[in-house]
Amino acid sequence: MRSIMGVAVILAIISAIFATVTASWLFLMTSPITLIIVAIATPTDATAFDAVVEGRKIAQPIRNILKMESLFNDATGIILLQAGILWLTTGHLSFWQNTEALFKSAVGGLALGAILAFIVMAFRQYFVRSTNNVISSQTLFYILTPFLIYFLAEKVEVSGIIAVVTAGLVHNSEANRSRFSSPRQMHLGIQLINLMTEILNSAVFVILGISLERILVSQSQILFGSLVWLIVGVVVYGLLLICRYLYARLFISDRRRKTAWLFSLGGVHGTVKLAMTFSIGSQINPQLFNFIIVVETVVIILSMLVPTILFKQLLLIDGDAEIRATELARIRHDMVTVGVKSLETMTLSQTVKSSVIYDLQDQVRKNTLGSFFEQWHTFTANKAGMTSLQSVDQRHALMHAFDAERGYLSQLERAHLASADDVYEIYSELLLAESLVLDPRNQML
Repeated sequence: MRSIMGVAVILAIISAIFATVTASWLFLMTSPITLIIVAIATPTDATAFDAVVEGRKIAQPIRNILKMESLFNDATGIILLQAGILWLTTGHLSFWQNTEALFKSAVGGLALGAILAFIVMAFRQYFVRSTNNVISSQTLFYILTPFLIYFLAEKVEVSGIIAVVTAGLVHNSEANRSRFSSPRQMHLGIQLINLMTEILNSAVFVILGISLERILVSQSQILFGSLVWLIVGVVVYGLLLICRYLYARLFISDRRRKTAWLFSLGGVHGTVKLAMTFSIGSQINPQLFNFIIVVETVVIILSMLVPTILFKQLLLIDGDAEIRATELARIRHDMVTVGVKSLETMTLSQTVKSSVIYDLQDQVRKNTLGSFFEQWHTFTANKAGMTSLQSVDQRHALMHAFDAERGYLSQLERAHLASADDVYEIYSELLLAESLVLDPRNQML
């Protein structure tokens, strides 16, 4: 928590003060306008950072602190933005009032999120262990929980963002100690979260791309009339970069120069910045609003472009990721070969044997489209005529082959002939395949 508060609150405030004072002096802009620009430029984006650093090796401690910063510093940026708007409209900057608002928003969100998460956790765990547990209802409640916590937090005027993030941290601990109480529910929840995360992360970049294109088209008069917006954007980004670098040299990890550069460049900005910009459209005059939009656009593009270029010099290529797909394919191929070979010890009809071999080869996607339609036609035409004995034989044959495949993977792991992570990934896929055969709720056979 000390590290998170340092980068999400203290660093954000110090950066805002330094950048506001320096940019106001350089461009002769009023301090309230500069504070608004800097406040919007404060929040970072974990999704954008992942996109920028993809394919490169970066130390896990740096990655973790950058992600935690991006989760918590939105609230700081919003409070600073509110202070700038209030300063612009009233002509006064109430330091103590804004400090109190920041403290109330951050600490209140932290406390409320933890309390609500504990209540939800107790409620959920009670029903998981009771005869009244219904997976579909629990899953729906699980998905709606962050929205519920967010709106309740905003209703009592504390940071909904921090409340939800805190609740997420509590949930992680809960999941680690209750994952086997209802395995189907846990697995379904994990898959839903992965699906929603992938969809929302992709949507963020689509929204960002559409917004930037509309800004460039609608603000063409400002863009080509003067280059002040470009200079201001470059300077604001540079000032924030300097603050992040100095802070990292003093407080982050091993405090080395390279670490400081990685931390400073890792403060990538994304869609949250545009959302904050559009939120003040009705509170300032249109000309100033248009200027701020194009300045923030410059900061967003620089924060993604500069690290994309420099990380190629500062970070090594993640070679493991490049060869991992090939290694996984090799292990799967050898595993399936062992599984198919194990069928030779069983007495099976040709129909059952060909069906099982087809299923096993599907693990490496080796079957052609033609063979799929052939199997599909055979299964559809003969489903009603398949005897119960053939169905049992098919199930036994698949489990026998899966057992041989598991033995092969265990042997690889014990002999250190393959990466443990690669073996465990394929092993988990194999267990899921077995569940499709064994679990009566799946009704696949």
